[in-house]
Amino acid sequence: MRRTKITFIINPISGTEGKQSIVDMIEDRLAPELFDCSLRYTERAGHASQLAKEGVAEAADIIVAVGGDGTVNEVARSITHSSSALGIIPCGSGNGLARHLAIPLNPAEALSIIETRHIETLDYGVINGHPFFCTCGVGFDAFVSERFANSDKRGLLSYVENTLSEGIRYKPETYVVQIGEESQSYEALLIACGNASQYGNNVYITPKASMKDGLLDVTIMEPFPLAEAPQIALQLFSKRITGNSHVRTFQCKHLKIHREQEGVVHFDGDPVVCGKDLDIRIVERGIRMVTNPREHAFSSPFVRVFADIFSDMRQEIMMLQEDVVQTNKRIRSINKRLLSRLRQR
Repeated sequence: MRRTKITFIINPISGTEGKQSIVDMIEDRLAPELFDCSLRYTERAGHASQLAKEGVAEAADIIVAVGGDGTVNEVARSITHSSSALGIIPCGSGNGLARHLAIPLNPAEALSIIETRHIETLDYGVINGHPFFCTCGVGFDAFVSERFANSDKRGLLSYVENTLSEGIRYKPETYVVQIGEESQSYEALLIACGNASQYGNNVYITPKASMKDGLLDVTIMEPFPLAEAPQIALQLFSKRITGNSHVRTFQCKHLKIHREQEGVVHFDGDPVVCGKDLDIRIVERGIRMVTNPREHAFSSPFVRVFADIFSDMRQEIMMLQEDVVQTNKRIRSINKRLLSRLRQR
């Protein structure tokens, strides 16, 4: 029986916790008679993409991204239309693709999904040549993505903080959306195109999106009164945003968006500056992924949200504790030096 060849691409700095426990788990859990595993570590931005291409060249059956959304996107875009399948051990802040595929955020449970070797061939999207696997967008969501990317903090709480602090000042823009020969103008806060259902953190901007239907789900959010912001936030978390009176939705395979000036767009939360004209399309059945055969056995969106908030708080407390430990070490070191100098006198 041929062993399953797996390449693990590990981002050592994603998230707030070290990866050694995951490495130990991989080495302990995956039986060498069944799995041929190799571990590679990223050293810089873009390195995960290079390592993934090497994994494809080496005929890896599964290439696992161990990191956040950026690492997942780098690996995924490098293995499209190949025989290698994407696996995910989510270690980031948003984990949008992992959540859509019902990949557990617990590394041990995520590894158990990889052990099933349950592989499906799924769709992905492209915006102006940039592949995306969850969502892309223009407008307020791209604006927040840019702010979030430059923030020192990560996680759901930071995302909400950026959204609330910037949302009041953000002004909607006018977009011309063209599908085929037909076009329509919208004044919109954002236009989101979903291959999958959410941005990450269980924020469902295109809640009915499927990676198996060969279609993009498009959500256009028009301006709304500030008093309605709490209701819209709840609808985003509860998969009910499509019922809001300020939201327009439709499906298509290909659309073009024209805006009045160039600016930021995002793909899977990664901000990039593009021109006035945007070309967005779906690529059907273009990537193989390890998916969860028990994807419906997970809790409701609200339960996940509260679990995520608790996780963010726990991580921030751990970071504060580490800061305290390091500060105490520095104080002890200073005290030792002072005592040494006093004794010399």
